[in-house]
Amino acid sequence: MNLRRVVVTGLGALTPLGNTVPELWDSLINGVSGAAPIKNFDASKFKTRFACEVKDYNPLDYFDRKEARKLDPCAQFGMIAADQAVADSGLNLEDEDLGRIGVIWGSGIGGLKTFSDEVTNFSKGDGTPKFNPFFIPKMIADITAGHISMKYGFMGPNFTTVSACASAANAMADALMYIRFGKADVFVTGGSEASIYEAGVGGFNGMHAISTRNDEPAKASRPFNKDRDGFVMGEGGASMVFEELEHALARGAKIYAEVAGAGLSGDAYHMTAPHPEGAGAAKAMKEAVLDAGLKLEDIDHINTHGTSTPVGDVAEPKAIVSLFGDHAKDIYINSTKSMTGHLLGAAGAIEAIASILAVKEGIIPPTINHTELDPAIPKLNFVFNKAKKADIKVALSNTFGFGGHNASIIFKKFTD
Repeated sequence: MNLRRVVVTGLGALTPLGNTVPELWDSLINGVSGAAPIKNFDASKFKTRFACEVKDYNPLDYFDRKEARKLDPCAQFGMIAADQAVADSGLNLEDEDLGRIGVIWGSGIGGLKTFSDEVTNFSKGDGTPKFNPFFIPKMIADITAGHISMKYGFMGPNFTTVSACASAANAMADALMYIRFGKADVFVTGGSEASIYEAGVGGFNGMHAISTRNDEPAKASRPFNKDRDGFVMGEGGASMVFEELEHALARGAKIYAEVAGAGLSGDAYHMTAPHPEGAGAAKAMKEAVLDAGLKLEDIDHINTHGTSTPVGDVAEPKAIVSLFGDHAKDIYINSTKSMTGHLLGAAGAIEAIASILAVKEGIIPPTINHTELDPAIPKLNFVFNKAKKADIKVALSNTFGFGGHNASIIFKKFTD
C-alpha cells in the first residue's frame, strides 16, 4: 500500500521561553532557562517554590472576558498555540474542505486549576452544592481539541490523546497515521498543559519527582548531570499543522520538515519508573525508524525525554546505546527540558518543534546546566551548554509517560 506523505506546514507556541515560535527558538539556541520563582500561586510553604511558567501572559490579550472565564489555562494555551500554527500555515480556509481538516491534541492532566478551584470552594462552604456550570467542560482533558475545531469549523477527526508525558507525541503519531491512510488531509496537532498550581506542585512533591533546588531555579533542570534531583515543572502549549504532501504542494505551502515516522511501545514495568535498561524506549525508537523506512545509521539527532530525574536519565541513554550500537556515538544528543522545564502532556509538542527547527536551521539547542556527567550514563555525543551547528537531515524526538507509555517521532529534511 502506498502511504501518503506528511509534512509540517505551520508552527505555534506559547511557552516558558517565549510566547511565539521565534521567541522560543531564540531562547533555545541561546541556552536560556525558563525557571523562576512561582507566580501562579503562593508556593512559600511548598518544598518546591519554582517552575517554568509562561511569562507576561494575560488571557485578555487573546480572549474577551466572557470567553476567558469559560476556558481553563490549559485550553487557553492550546488555543493560542493552535491559532499561531494555523496562521503560520497560510491555509485559506475558504478554499478548504473543512470536513478534511481535523484536530488531534494531547494533554496529560487537562484543567487541573479548574478542578482544584471548584473542589476547594466546595470544601470551604456549608456543603450546599454550588458548582460553576462550566466546571466539567473546563476541566475535561479533551476540551481543547473541541474548542479549536469549533473556532475554525474543522469537522475532521477530533479527539485528545492522554498518555501522561507522551500525550502530545501520541497525538502527533495519530495525526500522521490518519493522513497517511487518507482519513483527512490536514491536522492541527500538538499539546497543552497548565499544572503549576497547588495540586500539581504538591502532588509531584509528594512523589519526590521534582527538583527542590530553590536557591538557584535556573540551574535546577540539569539532565544527565551527576547531581540532578528531579525535573522542573513547565506549562504552555505547542502546535503544528500536519498536512498531506500533495495538498501542501498544490497550495504552495512552505514546508518545515517531513514527518517521517512514529514508534509506540509500553514498558509493562512500573507505574512511574521506566524500565531500567530502557527496553520500552528502545522498542519505540526502533519502531519509529522502521516506520520511517530508514536505517539506524540515518538518525543524526535525538531530542531525548531527558527530564533530569535520577532513573530516567540513565535508562534512556542505555536504550540509545542498545539500539544504535556503534552509531550511538555519532548521534547528537540533547534535552531541551533543561531550558523549558517539563511540560508534561505538552512536552512532545514543544520538543517536536525544537527537533523540526533543528532540522530546518541546522542548529541543535544545548542541554544547559551541565557540569559533570553521571558516571552511570554512557558517554554519548551530548550537546552540552552551547548550541551546535550541524547538518541535521533526520531528527528523532522521544517522550515517555507515567504508566510506561513511550512515543518516538521522526522528522526529516524535506526533499521532493
